[in-house]
Amino acid sequence: MVQLYAGLALYGVSSALLVRAGLGLEPWGVLHQGLAERTGLTIGVVSIIVGAVVLLLWIPMRQKPGLGTVSNVFVIGVAMDGTLAVVPDVNGLAAQIPVMITGIVLNGAATGLYISARFGPGPRDGLMTGLHRLTGRSIRLVRTAIEVAVVTTGFLLGGSVGAGTVAYALAIGPLAQLFLRVFAIPSAGGGSREVAKSTPEQAILPG
Repeated sequence: MVQLYAGLALYGVSSALLVRAGLGLEPWGVLHQGLAERTGLTIGVVSIIVGAVVLLLWIPMRQKPGLGTVSNVFVIGVAMDGTLAVVPDVNGLAAQIPVMITGIVLNGAATGLYISARFGPGPRDGLMTGLHRLTGRSIRLVRTAIEVAVVTTGFLLGGSVGAGTVAYALAIGPLAQLFLRVFAIPSAGGGSREVAKSTPEQAILPG
């Protein structure tokens, strides 16, 4: 439980750092920011609303949420708004780049923490795996299609796309894979600590 909620809180912190860096957000962050710009809501509140809507999409796909799934919807958004309330904007590339890198690395660590806790995937992960099961398409193709659609929609709504978006896309896979192994919890039977396999079809990353 500690690992789950530490991971979710850290995920919200990392997303907020990417906002403050101002060099581009992760795919779902672009959508959240775009919707926040249009609605006047905070980006954290928008994240909660989008997560809840995505979770509703699990129903026709017959996906079963866990404690981690429901917690994901609320904790990340609250942690994100809390961080944005105390961390000011960052100006100048000399400061922006380190903050961006810190946000991406922390995001990878957060992914490893909360997924390794094994309390269920996040709403966006479940959307990905549900569509994979329904369509028969590969996880890689489904994930790519979802994130391209999310980034495009977010950008058109006014979300921030930039170097940070590209850096996140390139780095989050290897980082998540690393931290999934670092934070893996041994099974009760003393089995393997391996959580994420090397093949894309077996890997679940956060959205």
